[in-house]
Amino acid sequence: MINDILVKPLSEIVWGSDTVSVISARPGGSAANQAAWMGHLGLDVVFAGRCGARDHEYHRGELARHGVDARLACDAGAETGSIVILVSSDGERTMFTDRGANLRLTPSDVPGELLDEAAVLHLTGYTFFSPSLRPVALSLIEAARARGVPVTVDPGSAAFLARLAPGEFVGWTSGAAVCFPNLDEGYVLTGEPDPLSMAASLAKRYAVVALKLGGGGCVLAVQGEDPVRVAARSADPRDTTGAGDAFCAAFLARWLSGQSLTDAAEFAVDIAATAITTLGGRPPPPTPSARLSPAFPVPAPRPPA
Repeated sequence: MINDILVKPLSEIVWGSDTVSVISARPGGSAANQAAWMGHLGLDVVFAGRCGARDHEYHRGELARHGVDARLACDAGAETGSIVILVSSDGERTMFTDRGANLRLTPSDVPGELLDEAAVLHLTGYTFFSPSLRPVALSLIEAARARGVPVTVDPGSAAFLARLAPGEFVGWTSGAAVCFPNLDEGYVLTGEPDPLSMAASLAKRYAVVALKLGGGGCVLAVQGEDPVRVAARSADPRDTTGAGDAFCAAFLARWLSGQSLTDAAEFAVDIAATAITTLGGRPPPPTPSARLSPAFPVPAPRPPA
């Protein structure tokens, strides 16, 4: 779990002095954001994580608002992780990260029994980046495969991927049913110069690759097939925090419902475009009418090509 502190300057930053800004505190964390979006889009979601003791009920309640069954370990010895997110005028974000209690996640916090009735195990790269957490991720992958549960993975951070030895992350996650890198992460993982070649390279190790391109949509690659581009829906970006999380959740919602990969990718870029129009990485708070339709708000379907 993460406590996000969003900072959106209202003028050019005056380094070394004061800049008037809009500052807000929100629940965050890539995996938790993805879980919230999945619940918002109608999936039954169990989220497992760790937070500081004083934030336990807050984060459990925030995820429950989106229909997520949150299994949160309560840490009495560490505070919940925090990220200060600096949002620029074009909506791009820069993050200053203190992972806090996240780094104390243990295998007992995420027992393999959670996978007994699961349709998929979804992991973010952050579980692989710390040596203390890596055994948790690898044991979950082993438990999922023993049960015949497909694994999907979002690499999560180009900066943290770059600190690993070349090929390590792909080696740990190879064989995943879907991999969701963004452009920067794809470059770190492959060294390829363009999105199509990045996706094609990764598709040799993953069954499906959905390479996120922000305002450029995505590239969808399937093993043995040529990658294809999926165009983005136009949007006025206010804050890109969590756009990739919304993309993953939307893709999984359509994929798990039996829709085609192309439909899943188109829905994912549309939901990501919706996500960047508001501050923060979570879906809008549910309303009584929204609870009757878990997918609210969802963009209108695209017309046939």
